[in-house]
Amino acid sequence: MWEKIRVVFTIPELRQKILLTLFLLAIYRVGWAIPLPIVDTHRMTSFFGQPGQSGLGALFDQVAMFSASRLNQATIFGLGIMPYISASIIFQLLGSVYPPLEKLQKEGESGRKKINEYTRYATVVLCLGQSWMYVKFLTVNSLVHEQFLVNGALPWSWVFAGVLTMTAGTVFLMWLGEQIDEYGIGNGISLLIMAGILARMPYAIYDDLIKPIRETGLELGGSGPGGVGVETILVLIVLFVAVIFGVVFITQGQRRIPTQSAKHVRGRRVYGGTRQYLPLRINQAGVMPIIFASSLLLFPSVLFQYLANWYPIYWGPVERAFHRSDSWTYNVLYVGLIYFFCYFWTAISFNPKDMSDNLKNYGTFIPGYRPGRRTADYLEKVMVRITYVGAGFLAAVAIAPTLVATWMNVHVGYAGVASFYGGTSLLIAVSVVFDVVQKIDSHLVMRNYQGLLEKG
Repeated sequence: MWEKIRVVFTIPELRQKILLTLFLLAIYRVGWAIPLPIVDTHRMTSFFGQPGQSGLGALFDQVAMFSASRLNQATIFGLGIMPYISASIIFQLLGSVYPPLEKLQKEGESGRKKINEYTRYATVVLCLGQSWMYVKFLTVNSLVHEQFLVNGALPWSWVFAGVLTMTAGTVFLMWLGEQIDEYGIGNGISLLIMAGILARMPYAIYDDLIKPIRETGLELGGSGPGGVGVETILVLIVLFVAVIFGVVFITQGQRRIPTQSAKHVRGRRVYGGTRQYLPLRINQAGVMPIIFASSLLLFPSVLFQYLANWYPIYWGPVERAFHRSDSWTYNVLYVGLIYFFCYFWTAISFNPKDMSDNLKNYGTFIPGYRPGRRTADYLEKVMVRITYVGAGFLAAVAIAPTLVATWMNVHVGYAGVASFYGGTSLLIAVSVVFDVVQKIDSHLVMRNYQGLLEKG
């Protein structure tokens, strides 16, 4: 493996792409830590540390996990790339119901460029709205420096400066991702998200694992509140490796449908007649169902928490039912929403009729099924079945941290560590790493070198 890595850096073009990607990611990390000038960071930290704001803090952490943002500190990259992701999802959904956009999607490269242009404009509009609401949130909760206030209110000039700064930060991140796509290696937006996820891992490991071990000692069963025993650490390591293996297996898993191309004669030669296969991914929806389900459940959790503070008798049981750590109600709803969004997203991204028409146009058919409607029905039936398996895997990965924390009696602080061997974080990280490795392999194979994933 070390020899393969050495070969990667001996290729000038590939080395330049990798170093440029790392440099652009470093720029993102620098901006990620620079707060807005009007924000009082100490008040922000104490505000989100209050028991009454734990639900809001969980919501911001959840958003930050898949948007490369830092809403709990209001930095210049505070919004991350969430507006761009939201705009992309909106146009992807509209493409299936709005005929002009659907026509643009079928125009190839020119149509894709036009949709990307519309997506950028929509991103700026979303940034202006979200940043304005966020600056107002900071002002209402007294999270800005007092020297910027005039009669207890933030002047419009500073509001405009904060909105413009956060909007420019998101647009810069969008440009940064496009530069990685064009001149670097891998998908730029995905790499920004993965960089935000991996940057949180050292803090979580130290605060939730190393620090308790130093305080309680490393022994069987541990000692003190939330003590960590050596057997718990071993189980966590085994689970970490097992979940990575499962994520890799399902991410690369395919259902291969055999196809047969028709024979045709040109002059004295016979073309076609070969047997191939049509690969259908088991996890066709990717990580989007987990993102949608977790985001949708966080909003009622925050709402019921505020209502429980006002009317604890009526809303207290409902708030506890939506509590992540110890509620079966929350987990059952979570699994149900994951299944729903898996089928919903697959229905949007996978069109069996179009695939059947493409096979027919290329003179290819599935043995035993006539081209056209019969083939489309068969593909839809197969996709429904494998989506059920993929959704079950996503549900298992999503609730793994909660189950481990509950069954192993791990301290609630270990949710940070648990999120790295289960849940959205690991799924995103593994998917992005595979994409980067495959693109590096394409460069190596093109130059007659052995790929990173090939056996020696």
